Amino acid sequence: MAIYHLEAKAVSRGSGRSAVAAAAYMSCSEIHNEYDGVTHDFTRKRGLVWQQVFLPKNAPPEWKDRNILWNAVEAAEKSKDSRLARELVVALPVELDKTRWIKLLTEYIQENFVAEGMCADVAIHDTDGHNPHAHILLTVRPLDDKGKWQNKTEKEYLCVKNGEEKGFTSSEFLSAKLEGWEKQYQYFVGKKKVYMPPSEAGKRGYERVNKYPKSTRFGRQNPIAARWNSDEQLVVWREQWAQITNKFLDEANRADAHIDHRSHAARGLDEQPTIHEGYVARTIERKGFVADRCAINRQIKADNALLRELKAAMRKITQTVKNTIPALAEAMETLREKMIVIRYHLQAGSAIGQKTKRHIQSTKATLAQYTAVAEQITEKKKERKELQNKKKSTPVLRITIQRDLSRQIAKLTEEIEELRSEKLRLLNELKCADDKDIPKVQSEIAKIESTLSTMEKATSENSSKLLKLLSQYKVYRERAKSFNPAEFMRARLKLRLAKEQSAQAKLKAAYGKNFNEATYYVSIRNTDTANADHLAAQPVDKISATRNTHKPHTK
Repeated sequence: MAIYHLEAKAVSRGSGRSAVAAAAYMSCSEIHNEYDGVTHDFTRKRGLVWQQVFLPKNAPPEWKDRNILWNAVEAAEKSKDSRLARELVVALPVELDKTRWIKLLTEYIQENFVAEGMCADVAIHDTDGHNPHAHILLTVRPLDDKGKWQNKTEKEYLCVKNGEEKGFTSSEFLSAKLEGWEKQYQYFVGKKKVYMPPSEAGKRGYERVNKYPKSTRFGRQNPIAARWNSDEQLVVWREQWAQITNKFLDEANRADAHIDHRSHAARGLDEQPTIHEGYVARTIERKGFVADRCAINRQIKADNALLRELKAAMRKITQTVKNTIPALAEAMETLREKMIVIRYHLQAGSAIGQKTKRHIQSTKATLAQYTAVAEQITEKKKERKELQNKKKSTPVLRITIQRDLSRQIAKLTEEIEELRSEKLRLLNELKCADDKDIPKVQSEIAKIESTLSTMEKATSENSSKLLKLLSQYKVYRERAKSFNPAEFMRARLKLRLAKEQSAQAKLKAAYGKNFNEATYYVSIRNTDTANADHLAAQPVDKISATRNTHKPHTK
């Protein structure tokens, strides 16, 4: 089943990553990083299905080579903690084939990133055939019309005029200066350092501390880069991924596998009624489906109520039935009503039990994958820490050893990032916000397994009760042989519709919105087949009038 997963993360030097290493990893290739002299070789990595570089019209055509592209990105960034790229990891629908994956990604990237002026490097990975996903590496620095990198930020000077303070860039200050705006500098006022404009400081004879004017801390961000980095833009990208994916699923006649980017609250599913407020139950019901634990508890409550009612009804029938047509017809139709209800419970309980077992198996398998991935992350982080400590203790002049250690550290970092993405996908699949929710899932699975055994016991009791009802029904049928068959059947048919409506009302009260009309009619058919006295077995002229008014037997 297709799942929605879109993870966005920054590739920055501050976190120990490089754009070149990320590109080499996702493309399973070897790329030399000219910034730090480290060569990243991931040619032995498996699972690459397809890769492609997409460029906007104003980008240099030689950037089609990812080696040149990402080294250009590295060269443009000077800071040791620079943000180099943005990486998106998206889950691909298993319902689509490779050709449709490529078309889906191409359309998504062209419309949302390349059209905005970003360079995009994409690769499809599917190591085990069960987790197809794509890595999309995006540039974060805009390009001008000539294909040159624009500034991410620009110096913004805080200027004053008539007591008002306002920010201007260098180009803006040229015109602002003519309007009377002045830059502010630090001046010595006694032992203090105070910002003020030169005109005011000159009147008072203050000495300037330095030549640096007052400015905003981070400067003014490039408006294009600011939009790319905004939370609002990420929401748009998430929505677009869902819409385009669903379009391709529709084209493949798999509308049943649609995905939704919205949170449960945004979809209005957080108000779904439940009987038990368990973690698994809440999340499944919010998704719009029947939660296993809630369904099981509803089933058990309905079964218990049914058993109590059947015991009381059996005592009443046994005590009051007389050997008359009206009394025996009433008794047999009442038994038939009870058998319809109990068969519905058995069918619904069986379906719920099977679905719940499949859910438990699936969840356990996902938990096992999560545990394995978490262990791999721990081991690789430990290995990376050892290499980092070794690098620190290695003399700087031993360049060959330093570069080899840097390469190993970069490789481990990319592998850890890949594993983190996989772990996040598994957490999303388990409906967990983070690692702390895993014990809750494990606990709920144990509770569901325990509750299943309770439901199976109720099912056994229902089956036993059904056999008793069938036995009693046969006794009444033998007694009815002394009556005229047509007259006795007419007496039963007068009661039948009301009894079936009573059974339906009881089931709707027990199951609420989960009541299934098709299952109800199957229960009627199975009951009449087991009782061996279905109306179809009666002479046509005896039941023709009934067939025109009696819905269950006209289906």
